[in-house]
Amino acid sequence: MWLSYYLIVGVERPTTYRCVEQLPVTGHAVTSVLRDPEAPPTNRLQYFENAGSRALIADGWKAVCRHEAGADYDTEAWELYDLTTDPSECHDLAADRSERLAELQRLWWEEAERHGVLPLDDRTTGLFGPRFRDRSPHPSSRRYVYRPPMSAMPGGAAAPIGGRSFDLTARVTRADGDDGVLYATGTQNAGVSVFVQDGRLVADYNAFDDHTVLESPEALPTGDVTLGLHVRRTGRRTGTMALSVDGTEVASTDLPLFMSMISSVGPSVGEDQGSPVSTRYEAPFGFEGTLHAVEIQILSTPGSAAREAEARAEMSRQ
Repeated sequence: MWLSYYLIVGVERPTTYRCVEQLPVTGHAVTSVLRDPEAPPTNRLQYFENAGSRALIADGWKAVCRHEAGADYDTEAWELYDLTTDPSECHDLAADRSERLAELQRLWWEEAERHGVLPLDDRTTGLFGPRFRDRSPHPSSRRYVYRPPMSAMPGGAAAPIGGRSFDLTARVTRADGDDGVLYATGTQNAGVSVFVQDGRLVADYNAFDDHTVLESPEALPTGDVTLGLHVRRTGRRTGTMALSVDGTEVASTDLPLFMSMISSVGPSVGEDQGSPVSTRYEAPFGFEGTLHAVEIQILSTPGSAAREAEARAEMSRQ
C-alpha cells in the first residue's frame, strides 16, 4: 500500500525521519492493477500471523495453522487448501499433499523471519493495558495519588478504572459555595466525573451518553472534608456506585452498564478539560476550594466472569 502511494504521488520514501532510521517498505506495488483491472496480480505470496495463528497463501494454495494459547508451535497441525478449486476452504488436503504443505510451511517461516514476526508470541491481553509494577506509572500497589495543580494526563499513564472496581477519595478544604470538578476522565461521549455542585457531592457515570447521576442528599460540610466515590463491578456488564462523605456512605445506585472501555482520553484533576463528561456543568468547571489530593485504589474483582471482563477491558484500551 505505502509502496504504491509513493509511486503514485512520485516521491521517494524517506530513509530517516527526525533522525530516526526508517524500516524499509515491504510488499508489492499495486499501481499496475489500479491502472489496468486486467493486469495480473503483483503479489503471489502473502503470509499472516495473529496471536500465534499462522497462514500463508502462495500460487493458489493456502496453508493455515490455528494456534491454541500455550500449545507447542512445532507440533500443532496445519491445514492445506487448494483455493483455485476450493475457495471456501472446505476440503483439507494436508494428508494428501504433504509435500506441498511442507513447502508452504517452509515459506511461512522464511517470511516470518524476513518481516520480523519472530519470536512468536501468543499473549493477547497481557500485551495491552497497564502492567502493575513498581517504578512505573502503574505501581504494584494499584494505588494512584494525584496532587494538583497538574496537567491533564494521557490515558495510558492514568489509573485504569475501565472494567475495574475502585475507590476514589478526594481530600478538600472548602467554604460555602466552593463547587467544581474534583476528578474527570473521558469526554462527553463516555467518562466518569466526580464534582461538587450547589454544595453537594455528585458523580456522573456517563456510559456512552447514558448518564447515571448520583448526588449526596445533604449539603457537604465546610472545612476539611474527605469525599469518596466507590465503584464495584458485580457482573460482566453490571455494577454499583456509591458516594461517601468523611468515610460514611451517603448514597448508592446500580449501574445498568459497567464500562469495560471508557475512553482513550485521559483524566484531569481539579477540573474537566476538553469536552465535559457531565451535562450538569460547562467545562472546565474548576474546583473553587482547595483540593489537596485525589487517591484512586484499584481493587481486585472476584469471580471468573469479572476477571474475563477485566481482560477484555485491557485489550480494548488499545
